[in-house]
Amino acid sequence: MMAVRPRHRSSATPLALAYAVLVIYASLYPFLDWRWPPGQAFTRLALLPWTNWRLPFDIASNLLGYLPLGMLVFIAARRSGARALWALALAVIFPASLSYSTELLQNFVPRRVPAMEDLLMNAAGGLTGALLGLLAHALGLVDRWQEVRARWFVRDSAGALALLALWPVGLLFPTPVPLGLGQWGDRVREWLLLVLDDVPWAAILYTQLAVPAQPEVALRPLTELLIVAAGLLSPCLLAYSIAQPGWRRLALAAGALAIGAGGMTLATALNYGPEHALGWLTPTTLPGLALGSLLGVGAALLPRRLVAGLGLVALSGLVVGVAQAPADPYFADNLQAWEQGRFVRFHGLAQWVGWMWPYAAMLWLLGRVATRDSERS
Repeated sequence: MMAVRPRHRSSATPLALAYAVLVIYASLYPFLDWRWPPGQAFTRLALLPWTNWRLPFDIASNLLGYLPLGMLVFIAARRSGARALWALALAVIFPASLSYSTELLQNFVPRRVPAMEDLLMNAAGGLTGALLGLLAHALGLVDRWQEVRARWFVRDSAGALALLALWPVGLLFPTPVPLGLGQWGDRVREWLLLVLDDVPWAAILYTQLAVPAQPEVALRPLTELLIVAAGLLSPCLLAYSIAQPGWRRLALAAGALAIGAGGMTLATALNYGPEHALGWLTPTTLPGLALGSLLGVGAALLPRRLVAGLGLVALSGLVVGVAQAPADPYFADNLQAWEQGRFVRFHGLAQWVGWMWPYAAMLWLLGRVATRDSERS
């Protein structure tokens, strides 16, 4: 009896799902004070109003924000075996339906304003992305990527590739330490304070949470150096866990260094202005990058299962170190600018990726370590 070959898993599928979740978050942020609009019937709410807003930034952000979603859905559908026409239809309908649903829910969020213009631009962005995906598939770019992926990575690598693609996105959100992803303890504490406010039985817990847990002293230079090194080493080891030992791993390490440096430079330019784009290169950052690169080169010849275990160690050290980073007034000011200014539409995407990336990578690597046949895949 002939064995059935398992269907190929495309990295576009988890990326599309993750992007959809982040779009929902960005569209409904800040998730506070939900209420039924006074004097409004549901049938009236279902008809989105025209707001006559014509800000170029709003038009561009609504269009470009949904373009990757349409492309990812089309590629994911095609890689899963759907015909081109059905994949195109799904890539158009799904973003438009998601946009209409979030616009409808914005009626219940006081700080958000639903608009027919937003729906149309979102749908146009999804359509544009779907057409670009169709063009890429017609030109054979998707098949060429699959050939490259087969040469560079093992077959069961979709989850890790999706995480590697999301890593530079997380770097765009302000971080207290360069490459220091995963700091979300303060936000969890703030959410718990909102939930436990005026709850009689939680008065003691509320009082304890009201005291910030972060230290007021600055990180030691050695600690900051190790955080930077772990922040660079973590994506390298994640990539090694799905790549064959050899020169390709060295290329992946060089790519991680280039992407990390580029992401931090862009993030600093967005936060502090283009004239300060290289301000993240502190006296401790450069040695940290050197140490992370050196460790990455040293791990290039190790077997994949051992690399996955070392990746868990590096990620654990990263999140523990970043949790000790003190509150920086400049960091807090830029955080507020992101949440209250024009970056609010990009806020949900970059913030959640930056918070959750190390933990998602640890879960994936943990599964890799637990898989006995990982060396043969």
